[in-house]
Amino acid sequence: MRNALVRRTVLAASAVSLALLATACGSDKADTKADAKPSEAAATSAAPAAKAKTSAELAGVIVVQADLPTHVVKAPTDAETAAAAGAKSDKPECQPLVSAQSMNPVGTAAGTAGTRAVAKGKEPAADASPEEKLKAGLDALGGTTTSVYLASYEGKGAAEAFASVKTAGTACAGGYTGSQAGDSLKITKVAPGAAVTAGDEALAYTVTGDADGETITMELVVVRKGNTLATFSALSLTGVAEQPKAVVDAQVKKLG
Repeated sequence: MRNALVRRTVLAASAVSLALLATACGSDKADTKADAKPSEAAATSAAPAAKAKTSAELAGVIVVQADLPTHVVKAPTDAETAAAAGAKSDKPECQPLVSAQSMNPVGTAAGTAGTRAVAKGKEPAADASPEEKLKAGLDALGGTTTSVYLASYEGKGAAEAFASVKTAGTACAGGYTGSQAGDSLKITKVAPGAAVTAGDEALAYTVTGDADGETITMELVVVRKGNTLATFSALSLTGVAEQPKAVVDAQVKKLG
């Protein structure tokens, strides 16, 4: 792996910002309301919208270390959060994708919270050789890093934000360039990610980018639960990230 790729990958991970990614298609959960009885559907639509959660309330339901023993969980620093806030797309129609992967709210949110989870490597045996211990250490460095971001909205804001990501995925299927803090990444290919069934509706994407001639593959999962949107952006120093299923499951469970 060339030094340029390592530099860009470390920058993205340390800033908890995978904003330089794009996506095309996703997979939605089936619309359960279609099977509901008319009276049930009417009752659901007539129910008052839940009040948006504040940032303090979201901080109480975002995943922490105890929720993910197979990961190292650590919140981003203020400097990292500030750096991520400047993530932009060269195409306005792709901005919802950039926001979803850069720990920024899609649209206007009432409350937000973010953290990151790094998958732990397999511990070497007690009697492992120095070479085996070195390999285990290198494998650990290549573990998938997932940025987790929660945004809560008033009214139909969460559903509208989710829809805007989905629309942007279609509009930006041909790729775009994302930039942040003077760095940029060109997206070369987008494809559906492994199907995700979580929350009220979910999307999953696999994104391929070109970093100075090196190919990197990243994952994005977007889940809406009520009036909260949860985004999961995954990147690995190896250049090939895994979909963060354990992180998604743990976070959605905490959202109730």
